[in-house]
Amino acid sequence: MVSACITDLPLETLEHILLISDPTDVASTAQVCRLFRGLVYPVGDEHFWRALYLAQSFDDPRKAVTYLGNRRTDIKWREELQRIIRARTVVNNVTVYRPDEICQVLRTLLDMVTNVPPLPFLESEPTSRNVLWMQTLLQDGAFLDLESHSHEEEQLRARLHTWFGLTDRDALATKRVVSRAYVYSQRNYRSSNNFGPFMRDGSGAVDWVHMQKLAHVFASALVEREEDEGSAFELCSLSLTFCQAVIPPSLDLNRETDWAGVEGLWRISYCFIDHRELLIYNDPNLPDDEPLDLTIFEEGELQETFSAVDIFFRVINVEQDPDHPTRPKINYVGEMDGNFSIVGYVKLTPDDQIRWHFVAGNGDQPVWWGEAIVMGNIRSQNGVLGAWSTTMHDPQDPIGPFWMQCQHPIED
Repeated sequence: MVSACITDLPLETLEHILLISDPTDVASTAQVCRLFRGLVYPVGDEHFWRALYLAQSFDDPRKAVTYLGNRRTDIKWREELQRIIRARTVVNNVTVYRPDEICQVLRTLLDMVTNVPPLPFLESEPTSRNVLWMQTLLQDGAFLDLESHSHEEEQLRARLHTWFGLTDRDALATKRVVSRAYVYSQRNYRSSNNFGPFMRDGSGAVDWVHMQKLAHVFASALVEREEDEGSAFELCSLSLTFCQAVIPPSLDLNRETDWAGVEGLWRISYCFIDHRELLIYNDPNLPDDEPLDLTIFEEGELQETFSAVDIFFRVINVEQDPDHPTRPKINYVGEMDGNFSIVGYVKLTPDDQIRWHFVAGNGDQPVWWGEAIVMGNIRSQNGVLGAWSTTMHDPQDPIGPFWMQCQHPIED
């Protein structure tokens, strides 16, 4: 009697079995014999890997757009799926990673959330499968809290954390102390970083460590406010859930003057602490090389004031950006109650992030200064997060985080 062997099954059946298996099992099966290896690693043919990728709980990359709203044109199915599965393996068991691959893992995870299908309208419900997968993978915060061993790793991890939003670990009082101490330290707002969340080398590139601290402080305040109104922690508006780009079907961003979605009614929410406590914390008599006293944050009695205003923004003109031909600099103005006004611009940073800058005040006397970076993908519901200060930038002036979210866009 001849015994049956799995390799006796039709090739179509074997391929189907592989496609409903986990990719790690597929890789192991490919080591069994030449037949399976030929099925899994066919020369010059991405058919199997495209099918295997699409069988996973991920977005179809053919329907995705990049962070700046461009359609993807070069999908490497096998390479991308292998990177994703390796990233999943490392996150679930950090003891297996090689020292030289951690930055690649972080870039892969960022690619997963910066390349997702766009939503057609601002009020559309989030639909990204990549986002759901990422939230399940990272929610406990353990991987995001690992110590970084290089500047690049630190920045990549901080950017991923900023986009992700609050993790379970971010609710710890000790972590909030650290973030508040960073955000409310005048030492972190100097001319070298444009008094905002940028690198201090004058390059204009985003400092994602600074952004993550701003996000932690503001999102924590937002959660407290939303909980008072009966909203759940998971629905915090400043989170990965709302990172999908919002691009109406008829809109071509490469031809659109207002590519950043500036025009419309925006809500600007901001936080600050009592000015006296701010001055005590930023002790002017303390040398810059000595740490500030965190006592006011550790005692648990510090109160942050949360407030918001609605302002209508209008684009006045654009200026060509030679480094970004399809994303010109957008100059805009905003008004509230006929008195308070904002003048600012939106442009891409040298590292291709969307930067918002403004000065604001009554009449022709600007008092307030804002520097911010778009959260999530272009035109997303995630809004714009940054730091506010004064135009004088006096060491004793107030500072704090702010967040802007479009309430009603104006479309042509």
